[in-house]
Amino acid sequence: MAAPSEVKLISVEKELHNELALSGDQLVVIDFFATWCDPCKIIEPFLDSCSIKYKGRAKFIKIDVDKSTRVAVRYNIQSMPTVCFIKNSVKLDQVVGADIKAIEAGILKHIKNSDSSSASGPVSGQVNINSIIDISGSECLNESDDNTFQNSLESNKDIYLESDCDEQLILSLKFTQPVKLRSLQVTAPKDGRAPKTIKLFINQTYTLDFDSAEGNTPVQTLNLTEEDISDDKPLPLMYLKFQNVQQLTIFVVNNQGDQETTVINYIGLFGSLLDSTNMKDFKRVAGDKGERH
Repeated sequence: MAAPSEVKLISVEKELHNELALSGDQLVVIDFFATWCDPCKIIEPFLDSCSIKYKGRAKFIKIDVDKSTRVAVRYNIQSMPTVCFIKNSVKLDQVVGADIKAIEAGILKHIKNSDSSSASGPVSGQVNINSIIDISGSECLNESDDNTFQNSLESNKDIYLESDCDEQLILSLKFTQPVKLRSLQVTAPKDGRAPKTIKLFINQTYTLDFDSAEGNTPVQTLNLTEEDISDDKPLPLMYLKFQNVQQLTIFVVNNQGDQETTVINYIGLFGSLLDSTNMKDFKRVAGDKGERH
């Protein structure tokens, strides 16, 4: 008879996005495994028991890397097993290998941090909603082939988004659910390649080209300083303008040092689902049409 388990097997990327958004600031433990991996089989019963032991305080997910290669690449999984600790859709830490003591230490550490923090985002009531970005429906114009926009949606300092031919970028992000946006976090290097002027548009039915982005009136323009591109500094948005957002366009006009290319380490979007005061409800609610240009 199989041991009781609350570990959920996920094979579809969109399902993972929804699970992470649903979890809010609750710890999510993801076991990246392979069926041919013997060390993976060693930690499987341990994680099953942890899913019962820490039920209600942490959520446990397992992902077969051979069936979900895109997810494995996104989380930079190099070997199995790798256990990742996620909160607010951001990877906090990971344990590589069948180190049961290290895995439980990580669970306890991040559960404790969750219990001691009442806020679920940069401001109480907000969560990181990067996980409900529809990657397949999103794109970036003038991105480098080697450093694409997906890199900027993960909190990983080893990867980044970089422009290609010049300093400008147009990033079109589509959401799987309508959202309310409250703040935007931009992390970038302090070597002059960080974005300076950013124009925001919402609910575009097609990706703006550079001429249109230059000529159209944005919902909001942000002029970033070196202080604004630091870690954990959210930039407040004009909240009433971002009440029903199904698509967000981020137009990077220039960078801070007039450099040839622009680099962004991380873009974090914070807010909530439309007309939902609790992200854990995760219900789609109808609302008024958003702004178009």
